[in-house]
Amino acid sequence: MEKQFNDKGEITAGETIPYWIDSVQPLEFETLSKSIDADVLTIGGGISGLTTAYCLLKEGRKIVLVEDGLIGSGESGRTTAHLTCALDDRYYEIEKTFGEDGSRKAAESHTAAIDLIEKIVKEEEIDCEFERVYGYLFLHSTDTEEKLKKELEATQKAGLLTEWKDEIPGIAENGPCIRFPEQGEFHIMKYLHGLAKAIVKMGGVIYTKTRARFINEEGAECNGYHVTASQIVVATNSPVNDFISIHTKQFAYRTYVIAGKIPKNKIPHALWWDTGGTEAKWATTPYHYIRVQQFNDEYDLLLSGGEDHKTGQADDDGVPEEKRYDALIEWTIQRFPMMKDIVYRWSGQVTEPFDYMAFIGKNPGNENIYIITGDSGNGMTHGTLGGMIVTDLIQGKGNPWADIYSPKRLPLTMPGTYLSEFMNVVKQYGDFIKRGDIQEIDELHNGEGAILGKGLRKIAVYKDEHGTVHSFSAVCPHMGCVIQWNAEERSFDCPCHGSRFTKEGDVINGPATASLEKVTIE
Repeated sequence: MEKQFNDKGEITAGETIPYWIDSVQPLEFETLSKSIDADVLTIGGGISGLTTAYCLLKEGRKIVLVEDGLIGSGESGRTTAHLTCALDDRYYEIEKTFGEDGSRKAAESHTAAIDLIEKIVKEEEIDCEFERVYGYLFLHSTDTEEKLKKELEATQKAGLLTEWKDEIPGIAENGPCIRFPEQGEFHIMKYLHGLAKAIVKMGGVIYTKTRARFINEEGAECNGYHVTASQIVVATNSPVNDFISIHTKQFAYRTYVIAGKIPKNKIPHALWWDTGGTEAKWATTPYHYIRVQQFNDEYDLLLSGGEDHKTGQADDDGVPEEKRYDALIEWTIQRFPMMKDIVYRWSGQVTEPFDYMAFIGKNPGNENIYIITGDSGNGMTHGTLGGMIVTDLIQGKGNPWADIYSPKRLPLTMPGTYLSEFMNVVKQYGDFIKRGDIQEIDELHNGEGAILGKGLRKIAVYKDEHGTVHSFSAVCPHMGCVIQWNAEERSFDCPCHGSRFTKEGDVINGPATASLEKVTIE
C-alpha cells in the first residue's frame, strides 16, 4: 500500500488502509486560518456532512463545511458501501417498535436515499462505479426459516417489492432467501470526492485539517478561530457537541472487513447478508455482509464484513481484534471458495441506536444545532437521508420521516435492550480496580501498546519501533472510562462510548474532543 497512516487521522481513522482510501488520491482543501461568519456551518466531511451541504446549497443557502482530516477520512471511508433498504435490523422488529406506519417510513426513506445518490451521480457526472444490483438476505445457521418468512411479510407490508427465493444466487450457501430489487453499490471515495467538488462549484466553502470544538448555538471554535453561524449541523458519526444525552441512547461497535481477489465476472455484482447469529452475547446481533467491487482487468474484489463486537470489548467473547480476520476469512472462503489472496483488511466503527432508527434532527435542548448519528450498519443511506431531513428542517419544511428519526426519542419502547446496553457501560468502570495488561514497561515489545496498572492508577503506554515509550492517562476525557489497547488498529479505544485515540494519544473518534493527557512514568 502506498499511503501510510497519518497519526492525526488526516487520511483515515485507523492504521489499516481500506481499498477505497488506497485507490484514490486524498482530497484536501484549504485549512481555516482566520475567524469567519457562515450561514450554515456543517461539521464533518463524510457522506452525512457533504450530502447536507449539497442539499442546502441546492436550496440557496450559503454553507461552510469543516473536516478535521481530509474528505472521507472518518468512518465513511471505512465502509463497504452497500446502498440498501434491507436494513441490518429486521423490519418486523421495526414494525413492533414504530408500528406499520413507522416501518413504511423506514423503507421509504432508505429507498429515497438510494434514489438521491443515483440522481446526484447523474446530475454531477460523478464517475464512482454506481450500479443497481439485487440484494439477498439469507439465514444464519442459528436462525429459522420461520423468521425469514416473517421478515418477507414485514418488508412487503412496508412497501418493498421483495421476493422469496428457494436458492441464493452466487454463493455456496443452501437454503432460501429474500431478494431485494433495486439496491445499489458504488465507490464511496470517488462519490465523496465528486460531491465535494460539486459543493465548491456551487459556491460552498470546504476547509480540511480543521477541527471544530466548543460547539454552541453561536458556532464553533475551529483550529483556534471562531466560525459564527446561524445554523450548525454536526455530522461527525458520533456527535462531538453533545456530552451525555445522545451517547446514552447509542452504543459503539467495531466491525471488520476483508477484500480478496476473485476472477473477474466470476459471480454477478450483488449484495448478500445473513440474518446474524442468534447466540451472540451482544445486544446488537452481529451479521455478515458481502459484495463485489471492480478491481482491475483480471480480478474483482470480494468484500466481506462482520465479526462485530462492542468497541474496546473484543476480549469479552474471547477473540481479540487482530484475530477477527481469521474467522471472517474462514467464513467467507466456505461460501466463496474462488476467493484468493486477501489484499486488504480493515475495521470500522458503527453506532447502534437503542431502537434501530438513527438520530437525525435538532439536538435535544438546542434550537439551531442539528445532528446526524446512529447510523447502525446502514451509514451510506442513513447519511444521505440525514442530509435530506436536516435540509428540510433548516428550511422550515415538513419532512415525512423526521418523527421516526427524532433525536428526542426516549428509551421507552425497548427498555430491555436499553438497560442491557446501559449496564454494559456501567460495568466498564470496574476496570479501575482490575489489574492492568502489564505491570512493568519491560513487558512491552517494540510496536506494542497496553494499559499499565499502578494500583488504581491506569496508564496507556505505547512503545514505538525505536523503543521510545509514549505514556498517557488511560482515562477517557469524555466520561472517565478506562481505555483499552486495540492491537489491530494500534489505537486506544474507549469501551463505554467508543472514543478512540492514536498510539500517540491524539483523539480520532468522538464523542471525546480532547486528546489523552500525557503523563511521565517514574
